Amino acid sequence: METESINLSSIQKTAVSVLTSPSAFFREMPKTGGFVEPLIFMVIMGIISGLIQTVFSLVGLHIAGGMAMSVWSIILVPIYIAIGGFIGAAILFVIWKLLGSKESYETAYRCGAYISVLMPIITVLGLIPYLGLAIGIALYVYFLVIASVEVHKIPSQKAWLVFGIIGAILIIMNISAQMSAKKFSREAVKFREKMEETSRAMKKQAEQMQKQTEDIQKQAEEMQKQAEEAKKAVEELQKQLEKK
Repeated sequence: METESINLSSIQKTAVSVLTSPSAFFREMPKTGGFVEPLIFMVIMGIISGLIQTVFSLVGLHIAGGMAMSVWSIILVPIYIAIGGFIGAAILFVIWKLLGSKESYETAYRCGAYISVLMPIITVLGLIPYLGLAIGIALYVYFLVIASVEVHKIPSQKAWLVFGIIGAILIIMNISAQMSAKKFSREAVKFREKMEETSRAMKKQAEQMQKQTEDIQKQAEEMQKQAEEAKKAVEELQKQLEKK
């Protein structure tokens, strides 16, 4: 592969082609040609996703992690994507093989890599609770079905059945996870409020005990003063008796 063919312009052109004409793109996609070009494409999509997360953080829209986490995501996400891409391709390769595909692992990798064009879109959709994630998974299923039909020559109905079931399971699992996280967050807030209330009560009780201690100390000092005065009175009385 020629080095000059790997540039932002060609990557942009490929991304637009995948998004606007997925059927034509996968139908004409070279099934071989190495891993470098699709890997670079996938990493660029990861970098764009990381940048979008950073922008969300700057305007206060990112859900978790804050700005520092988003800045780190620009560096970390592409690394995770590069590693995860090969793992994801292996999973897709097995699924397509079970469905009857005769294509190689490299072809499965290239399909998965170009479908990563959806990552920035999924990142934006992540702003919408529950529904955004469901739409994102549905988009992945749609593109996987197209790749299954156009590249792996798998019947459309068969591809929709398998990837539809997988997508539905992922949607249910992710929505359940979001709901659990939200419930945990609410419980954490309640626990924090309860702890703050307990802390205030303990502080108030400590202040009351301190005040009581100070009062007792004052009473003790007053009693000691009275005792000293009584002692002086007794001594004075004794002196008077001695004089008589």
